[in-house]
Amino acid sequence: MTDGPVRWVSAFIDVPPELVGRAASFWTSVTASTVGSAAGDQEEFLPLDPPDADPCLWLQRTQDGPARCHVDLHVADVDDVAARAVARGATRVGATDGLVVLASPAGLPFCLASHRDQAVRPGPVGADGARSVVDQVCLDIPPGRFDEECDFWAGLTGWPRTRVEQHDEFDRLVRPAGIPYAFLLQRLDDEQPAASAHLDLACEDRDASSAQQQAWGADVVRRTPEWTVMRDPAGLTYCNTARRPGEV
Repeated sequence: MTDGPVRWVSAFIDVPPELVGRAASFWTSVTASTVGSAAGDQEEFLPLDPPDADPCLWLQRTQDGPARCHVDLHVADVDDVAARAVARGATRVGATDGLVVLASPAGLPFCLASHRDQAVRPGPVGADGARSVVDQVCLDIPPGRFDEECDFWAGLTGWPRTRVEQHDEFDRLVRPAGIPYAFLLQRLDDEQPAASAHLDLACEDRDASSAQQQAWGADVVRRTPEWTVMRDPAGLTYCNTARRPGEV
């Protein structure tokens, strides 16, 4: 059991129907997973089932628009946490049985879902020396909304907010043990209409992971000393980082 209301976190890759196959092929390769049984009224949710762990990465078939990312926070009492989120500045967008859709104060869509006993997070996969794991969601926040948005997520999750040394543009939420995704909070250089999110991988060998992902259809967008910005075959941007798998 973790401190605070959040018991599990799922990350969703939202893609239009014509790109679901490309996204599924790529991300099952990256995570050594298989596509599980579809869920949802229109079977629009596809879990990527990892070996020996509970699913926490999903594909969602959307109606249109570019590929993007959002998170689901799994909690014991969805209605209670939704009310607390609204009191902290979130906007309620919609709801179905056991699920509430909201937008953060800076406009980032997210969902609250019922916790269903998920407990085992995936570990690194891949060849020895070049293993990686999707283990972080980076929230990309316009500078004028940064402190408000960081305070919202820290308050809603109950996870402490800390500074990232040597990188003034980043804060971090300290995730409890057992939660599959850390939250990194990035202050963008320019104002944007709303906050967005992307996935980060921790890599034993960042260059080797990037090369393997290129062979599976990804493109390198930009390389920095600490991370490599990539684009998957469905157009989703994500990052390979120099963090060792297992680091918080």
